[in-house]
Amino acid sequence: METTLIILKPDAVQRGLMGQIIDRLERKGLRFVGLKLMQVPRDLAERHYAEHKGKPFYDGLIKFITTSPVLVMAIRGVDAVAVCRNLIGATNGRKAAAGTIRGDFGMSAAFNMVHGSDSAASAQRELALWFKPEELHDFTPAREGWVYDPSDLK
Repeated sequence: METTLIILKPDAVQRGLMGQIIDRLERKGLRFVGLKLMQVPRDLAERHYAEHKGKPFYDGLIKFITTSPVLVMAIRGVDAVAVCRNLIGATNGRKAAAGTIRGDFGMSAAFNMVHGSDSAASAQRELALWFKPEELHDFTPAREGWVYDPSDLK
């Protein structure tokens, strides 16, 4: 099992897409172990996007993520990072494959609705920024026995 960070950005929240995006993740069989709607403080945005500091788009990115509430989610599943990134789709919604979140709902590279951790290491770092340990809940939904073949969990 792997846990990853997914953020529904201001454009997804403002467009009323939270429920549809959550539905796709949940129907895939992923487990939500932490969720919170929050206004992102500037210092948290800067820590989250520290690797982009100095790049031409950095200031706009910080301004964007802090303009409106976001929905922050900790999601667990087998290969959760890769599974979520496949569901999210390519960064530019115009180029993302149909059937992906960005491919079905997006028309922009900048307003791309969703952040997903890009590796297990990034997920660990990002989850620690956004969630306190007591905000993450370790449980196994009853349906999970119908999501994975037992050999998937070895």
